[in-house]
Amino acid sequence: MKKNNDVLLKEVKEAIKWEPILNSNDIDVSVNDGIVTLRGTVDNYTQKKEAEQTVKNIAGVKAVVDDVKVDLYFSAIKSDTDIAASVVKVLRENWAVPDHLLKVTVENGWVTLEGILHWNFQRKAAENAIRYLEGVRGVIDKIKIEAEIKNELEKEFVEKALRRSWLLDIDNIRVRVDNKTITLSGIVSSLFQKEEAERIAWNTPGVWYVDNELLVEFD
Repeated sequence: MKKNNDVLLKEVKEAIKWEPILNSNDIDVSVNDGIVTLRGTVDNYTQKKEAEQTVKNIAGVKAVVDDVKVDLYFSAIKSDTDIAASVVKVLRENWAVPDHLLKVTVENGWVTLEGILHWNFQRKAAENAIRYLEGVRGVIDKIKIEAEIKNELEKEFVEKALRRSWLLDIDNIRVRVDNKTITLSGIVSSLFQKEEAERIAWNTPGVWYVDNELLVEFD
């Protein structure tokens, strides 16, 4: 049964309150037909991402609009130069990130990543490493994926990979392959499932782009 706005609003607020690193008083929540909007301020970028992910895991949420701002404590404010140095260091130390392929710029605490990587998990690893650095207000991801593998994408391989996940009902997911792009369409029952399907598609050897058109419909 579809949750009405009041029920979903209550569940979102309770979920945020349950997370120990979040202060629920700092985050304002509104709900409209399954779309959750978060506003307010938090102390660091980690809390911003944690609030977003917490909401995504709630059944009935179709999408999250994250308008939460990061308002750093004075002691946590770093110069852009110091932040850039920290970002370069943490990327260099992360085995999953080929840091020599990335360009880092920092402006007012916002970190922009540019470059071309071969796998999406490398892009995710780069952002996850940065999210815990002091002074960071946000991350702008401009990384492109261009796989080294020249294999033609096979629709059947993608479908088999999706079918192996117990979280997904492949009968409700349609896969389309066009050159180096995988398009997912159909219906899933949670935002978590939508992101899981996209993650699996991104693991396909040779993929350059995943277009996730899956709709979230909560029964």
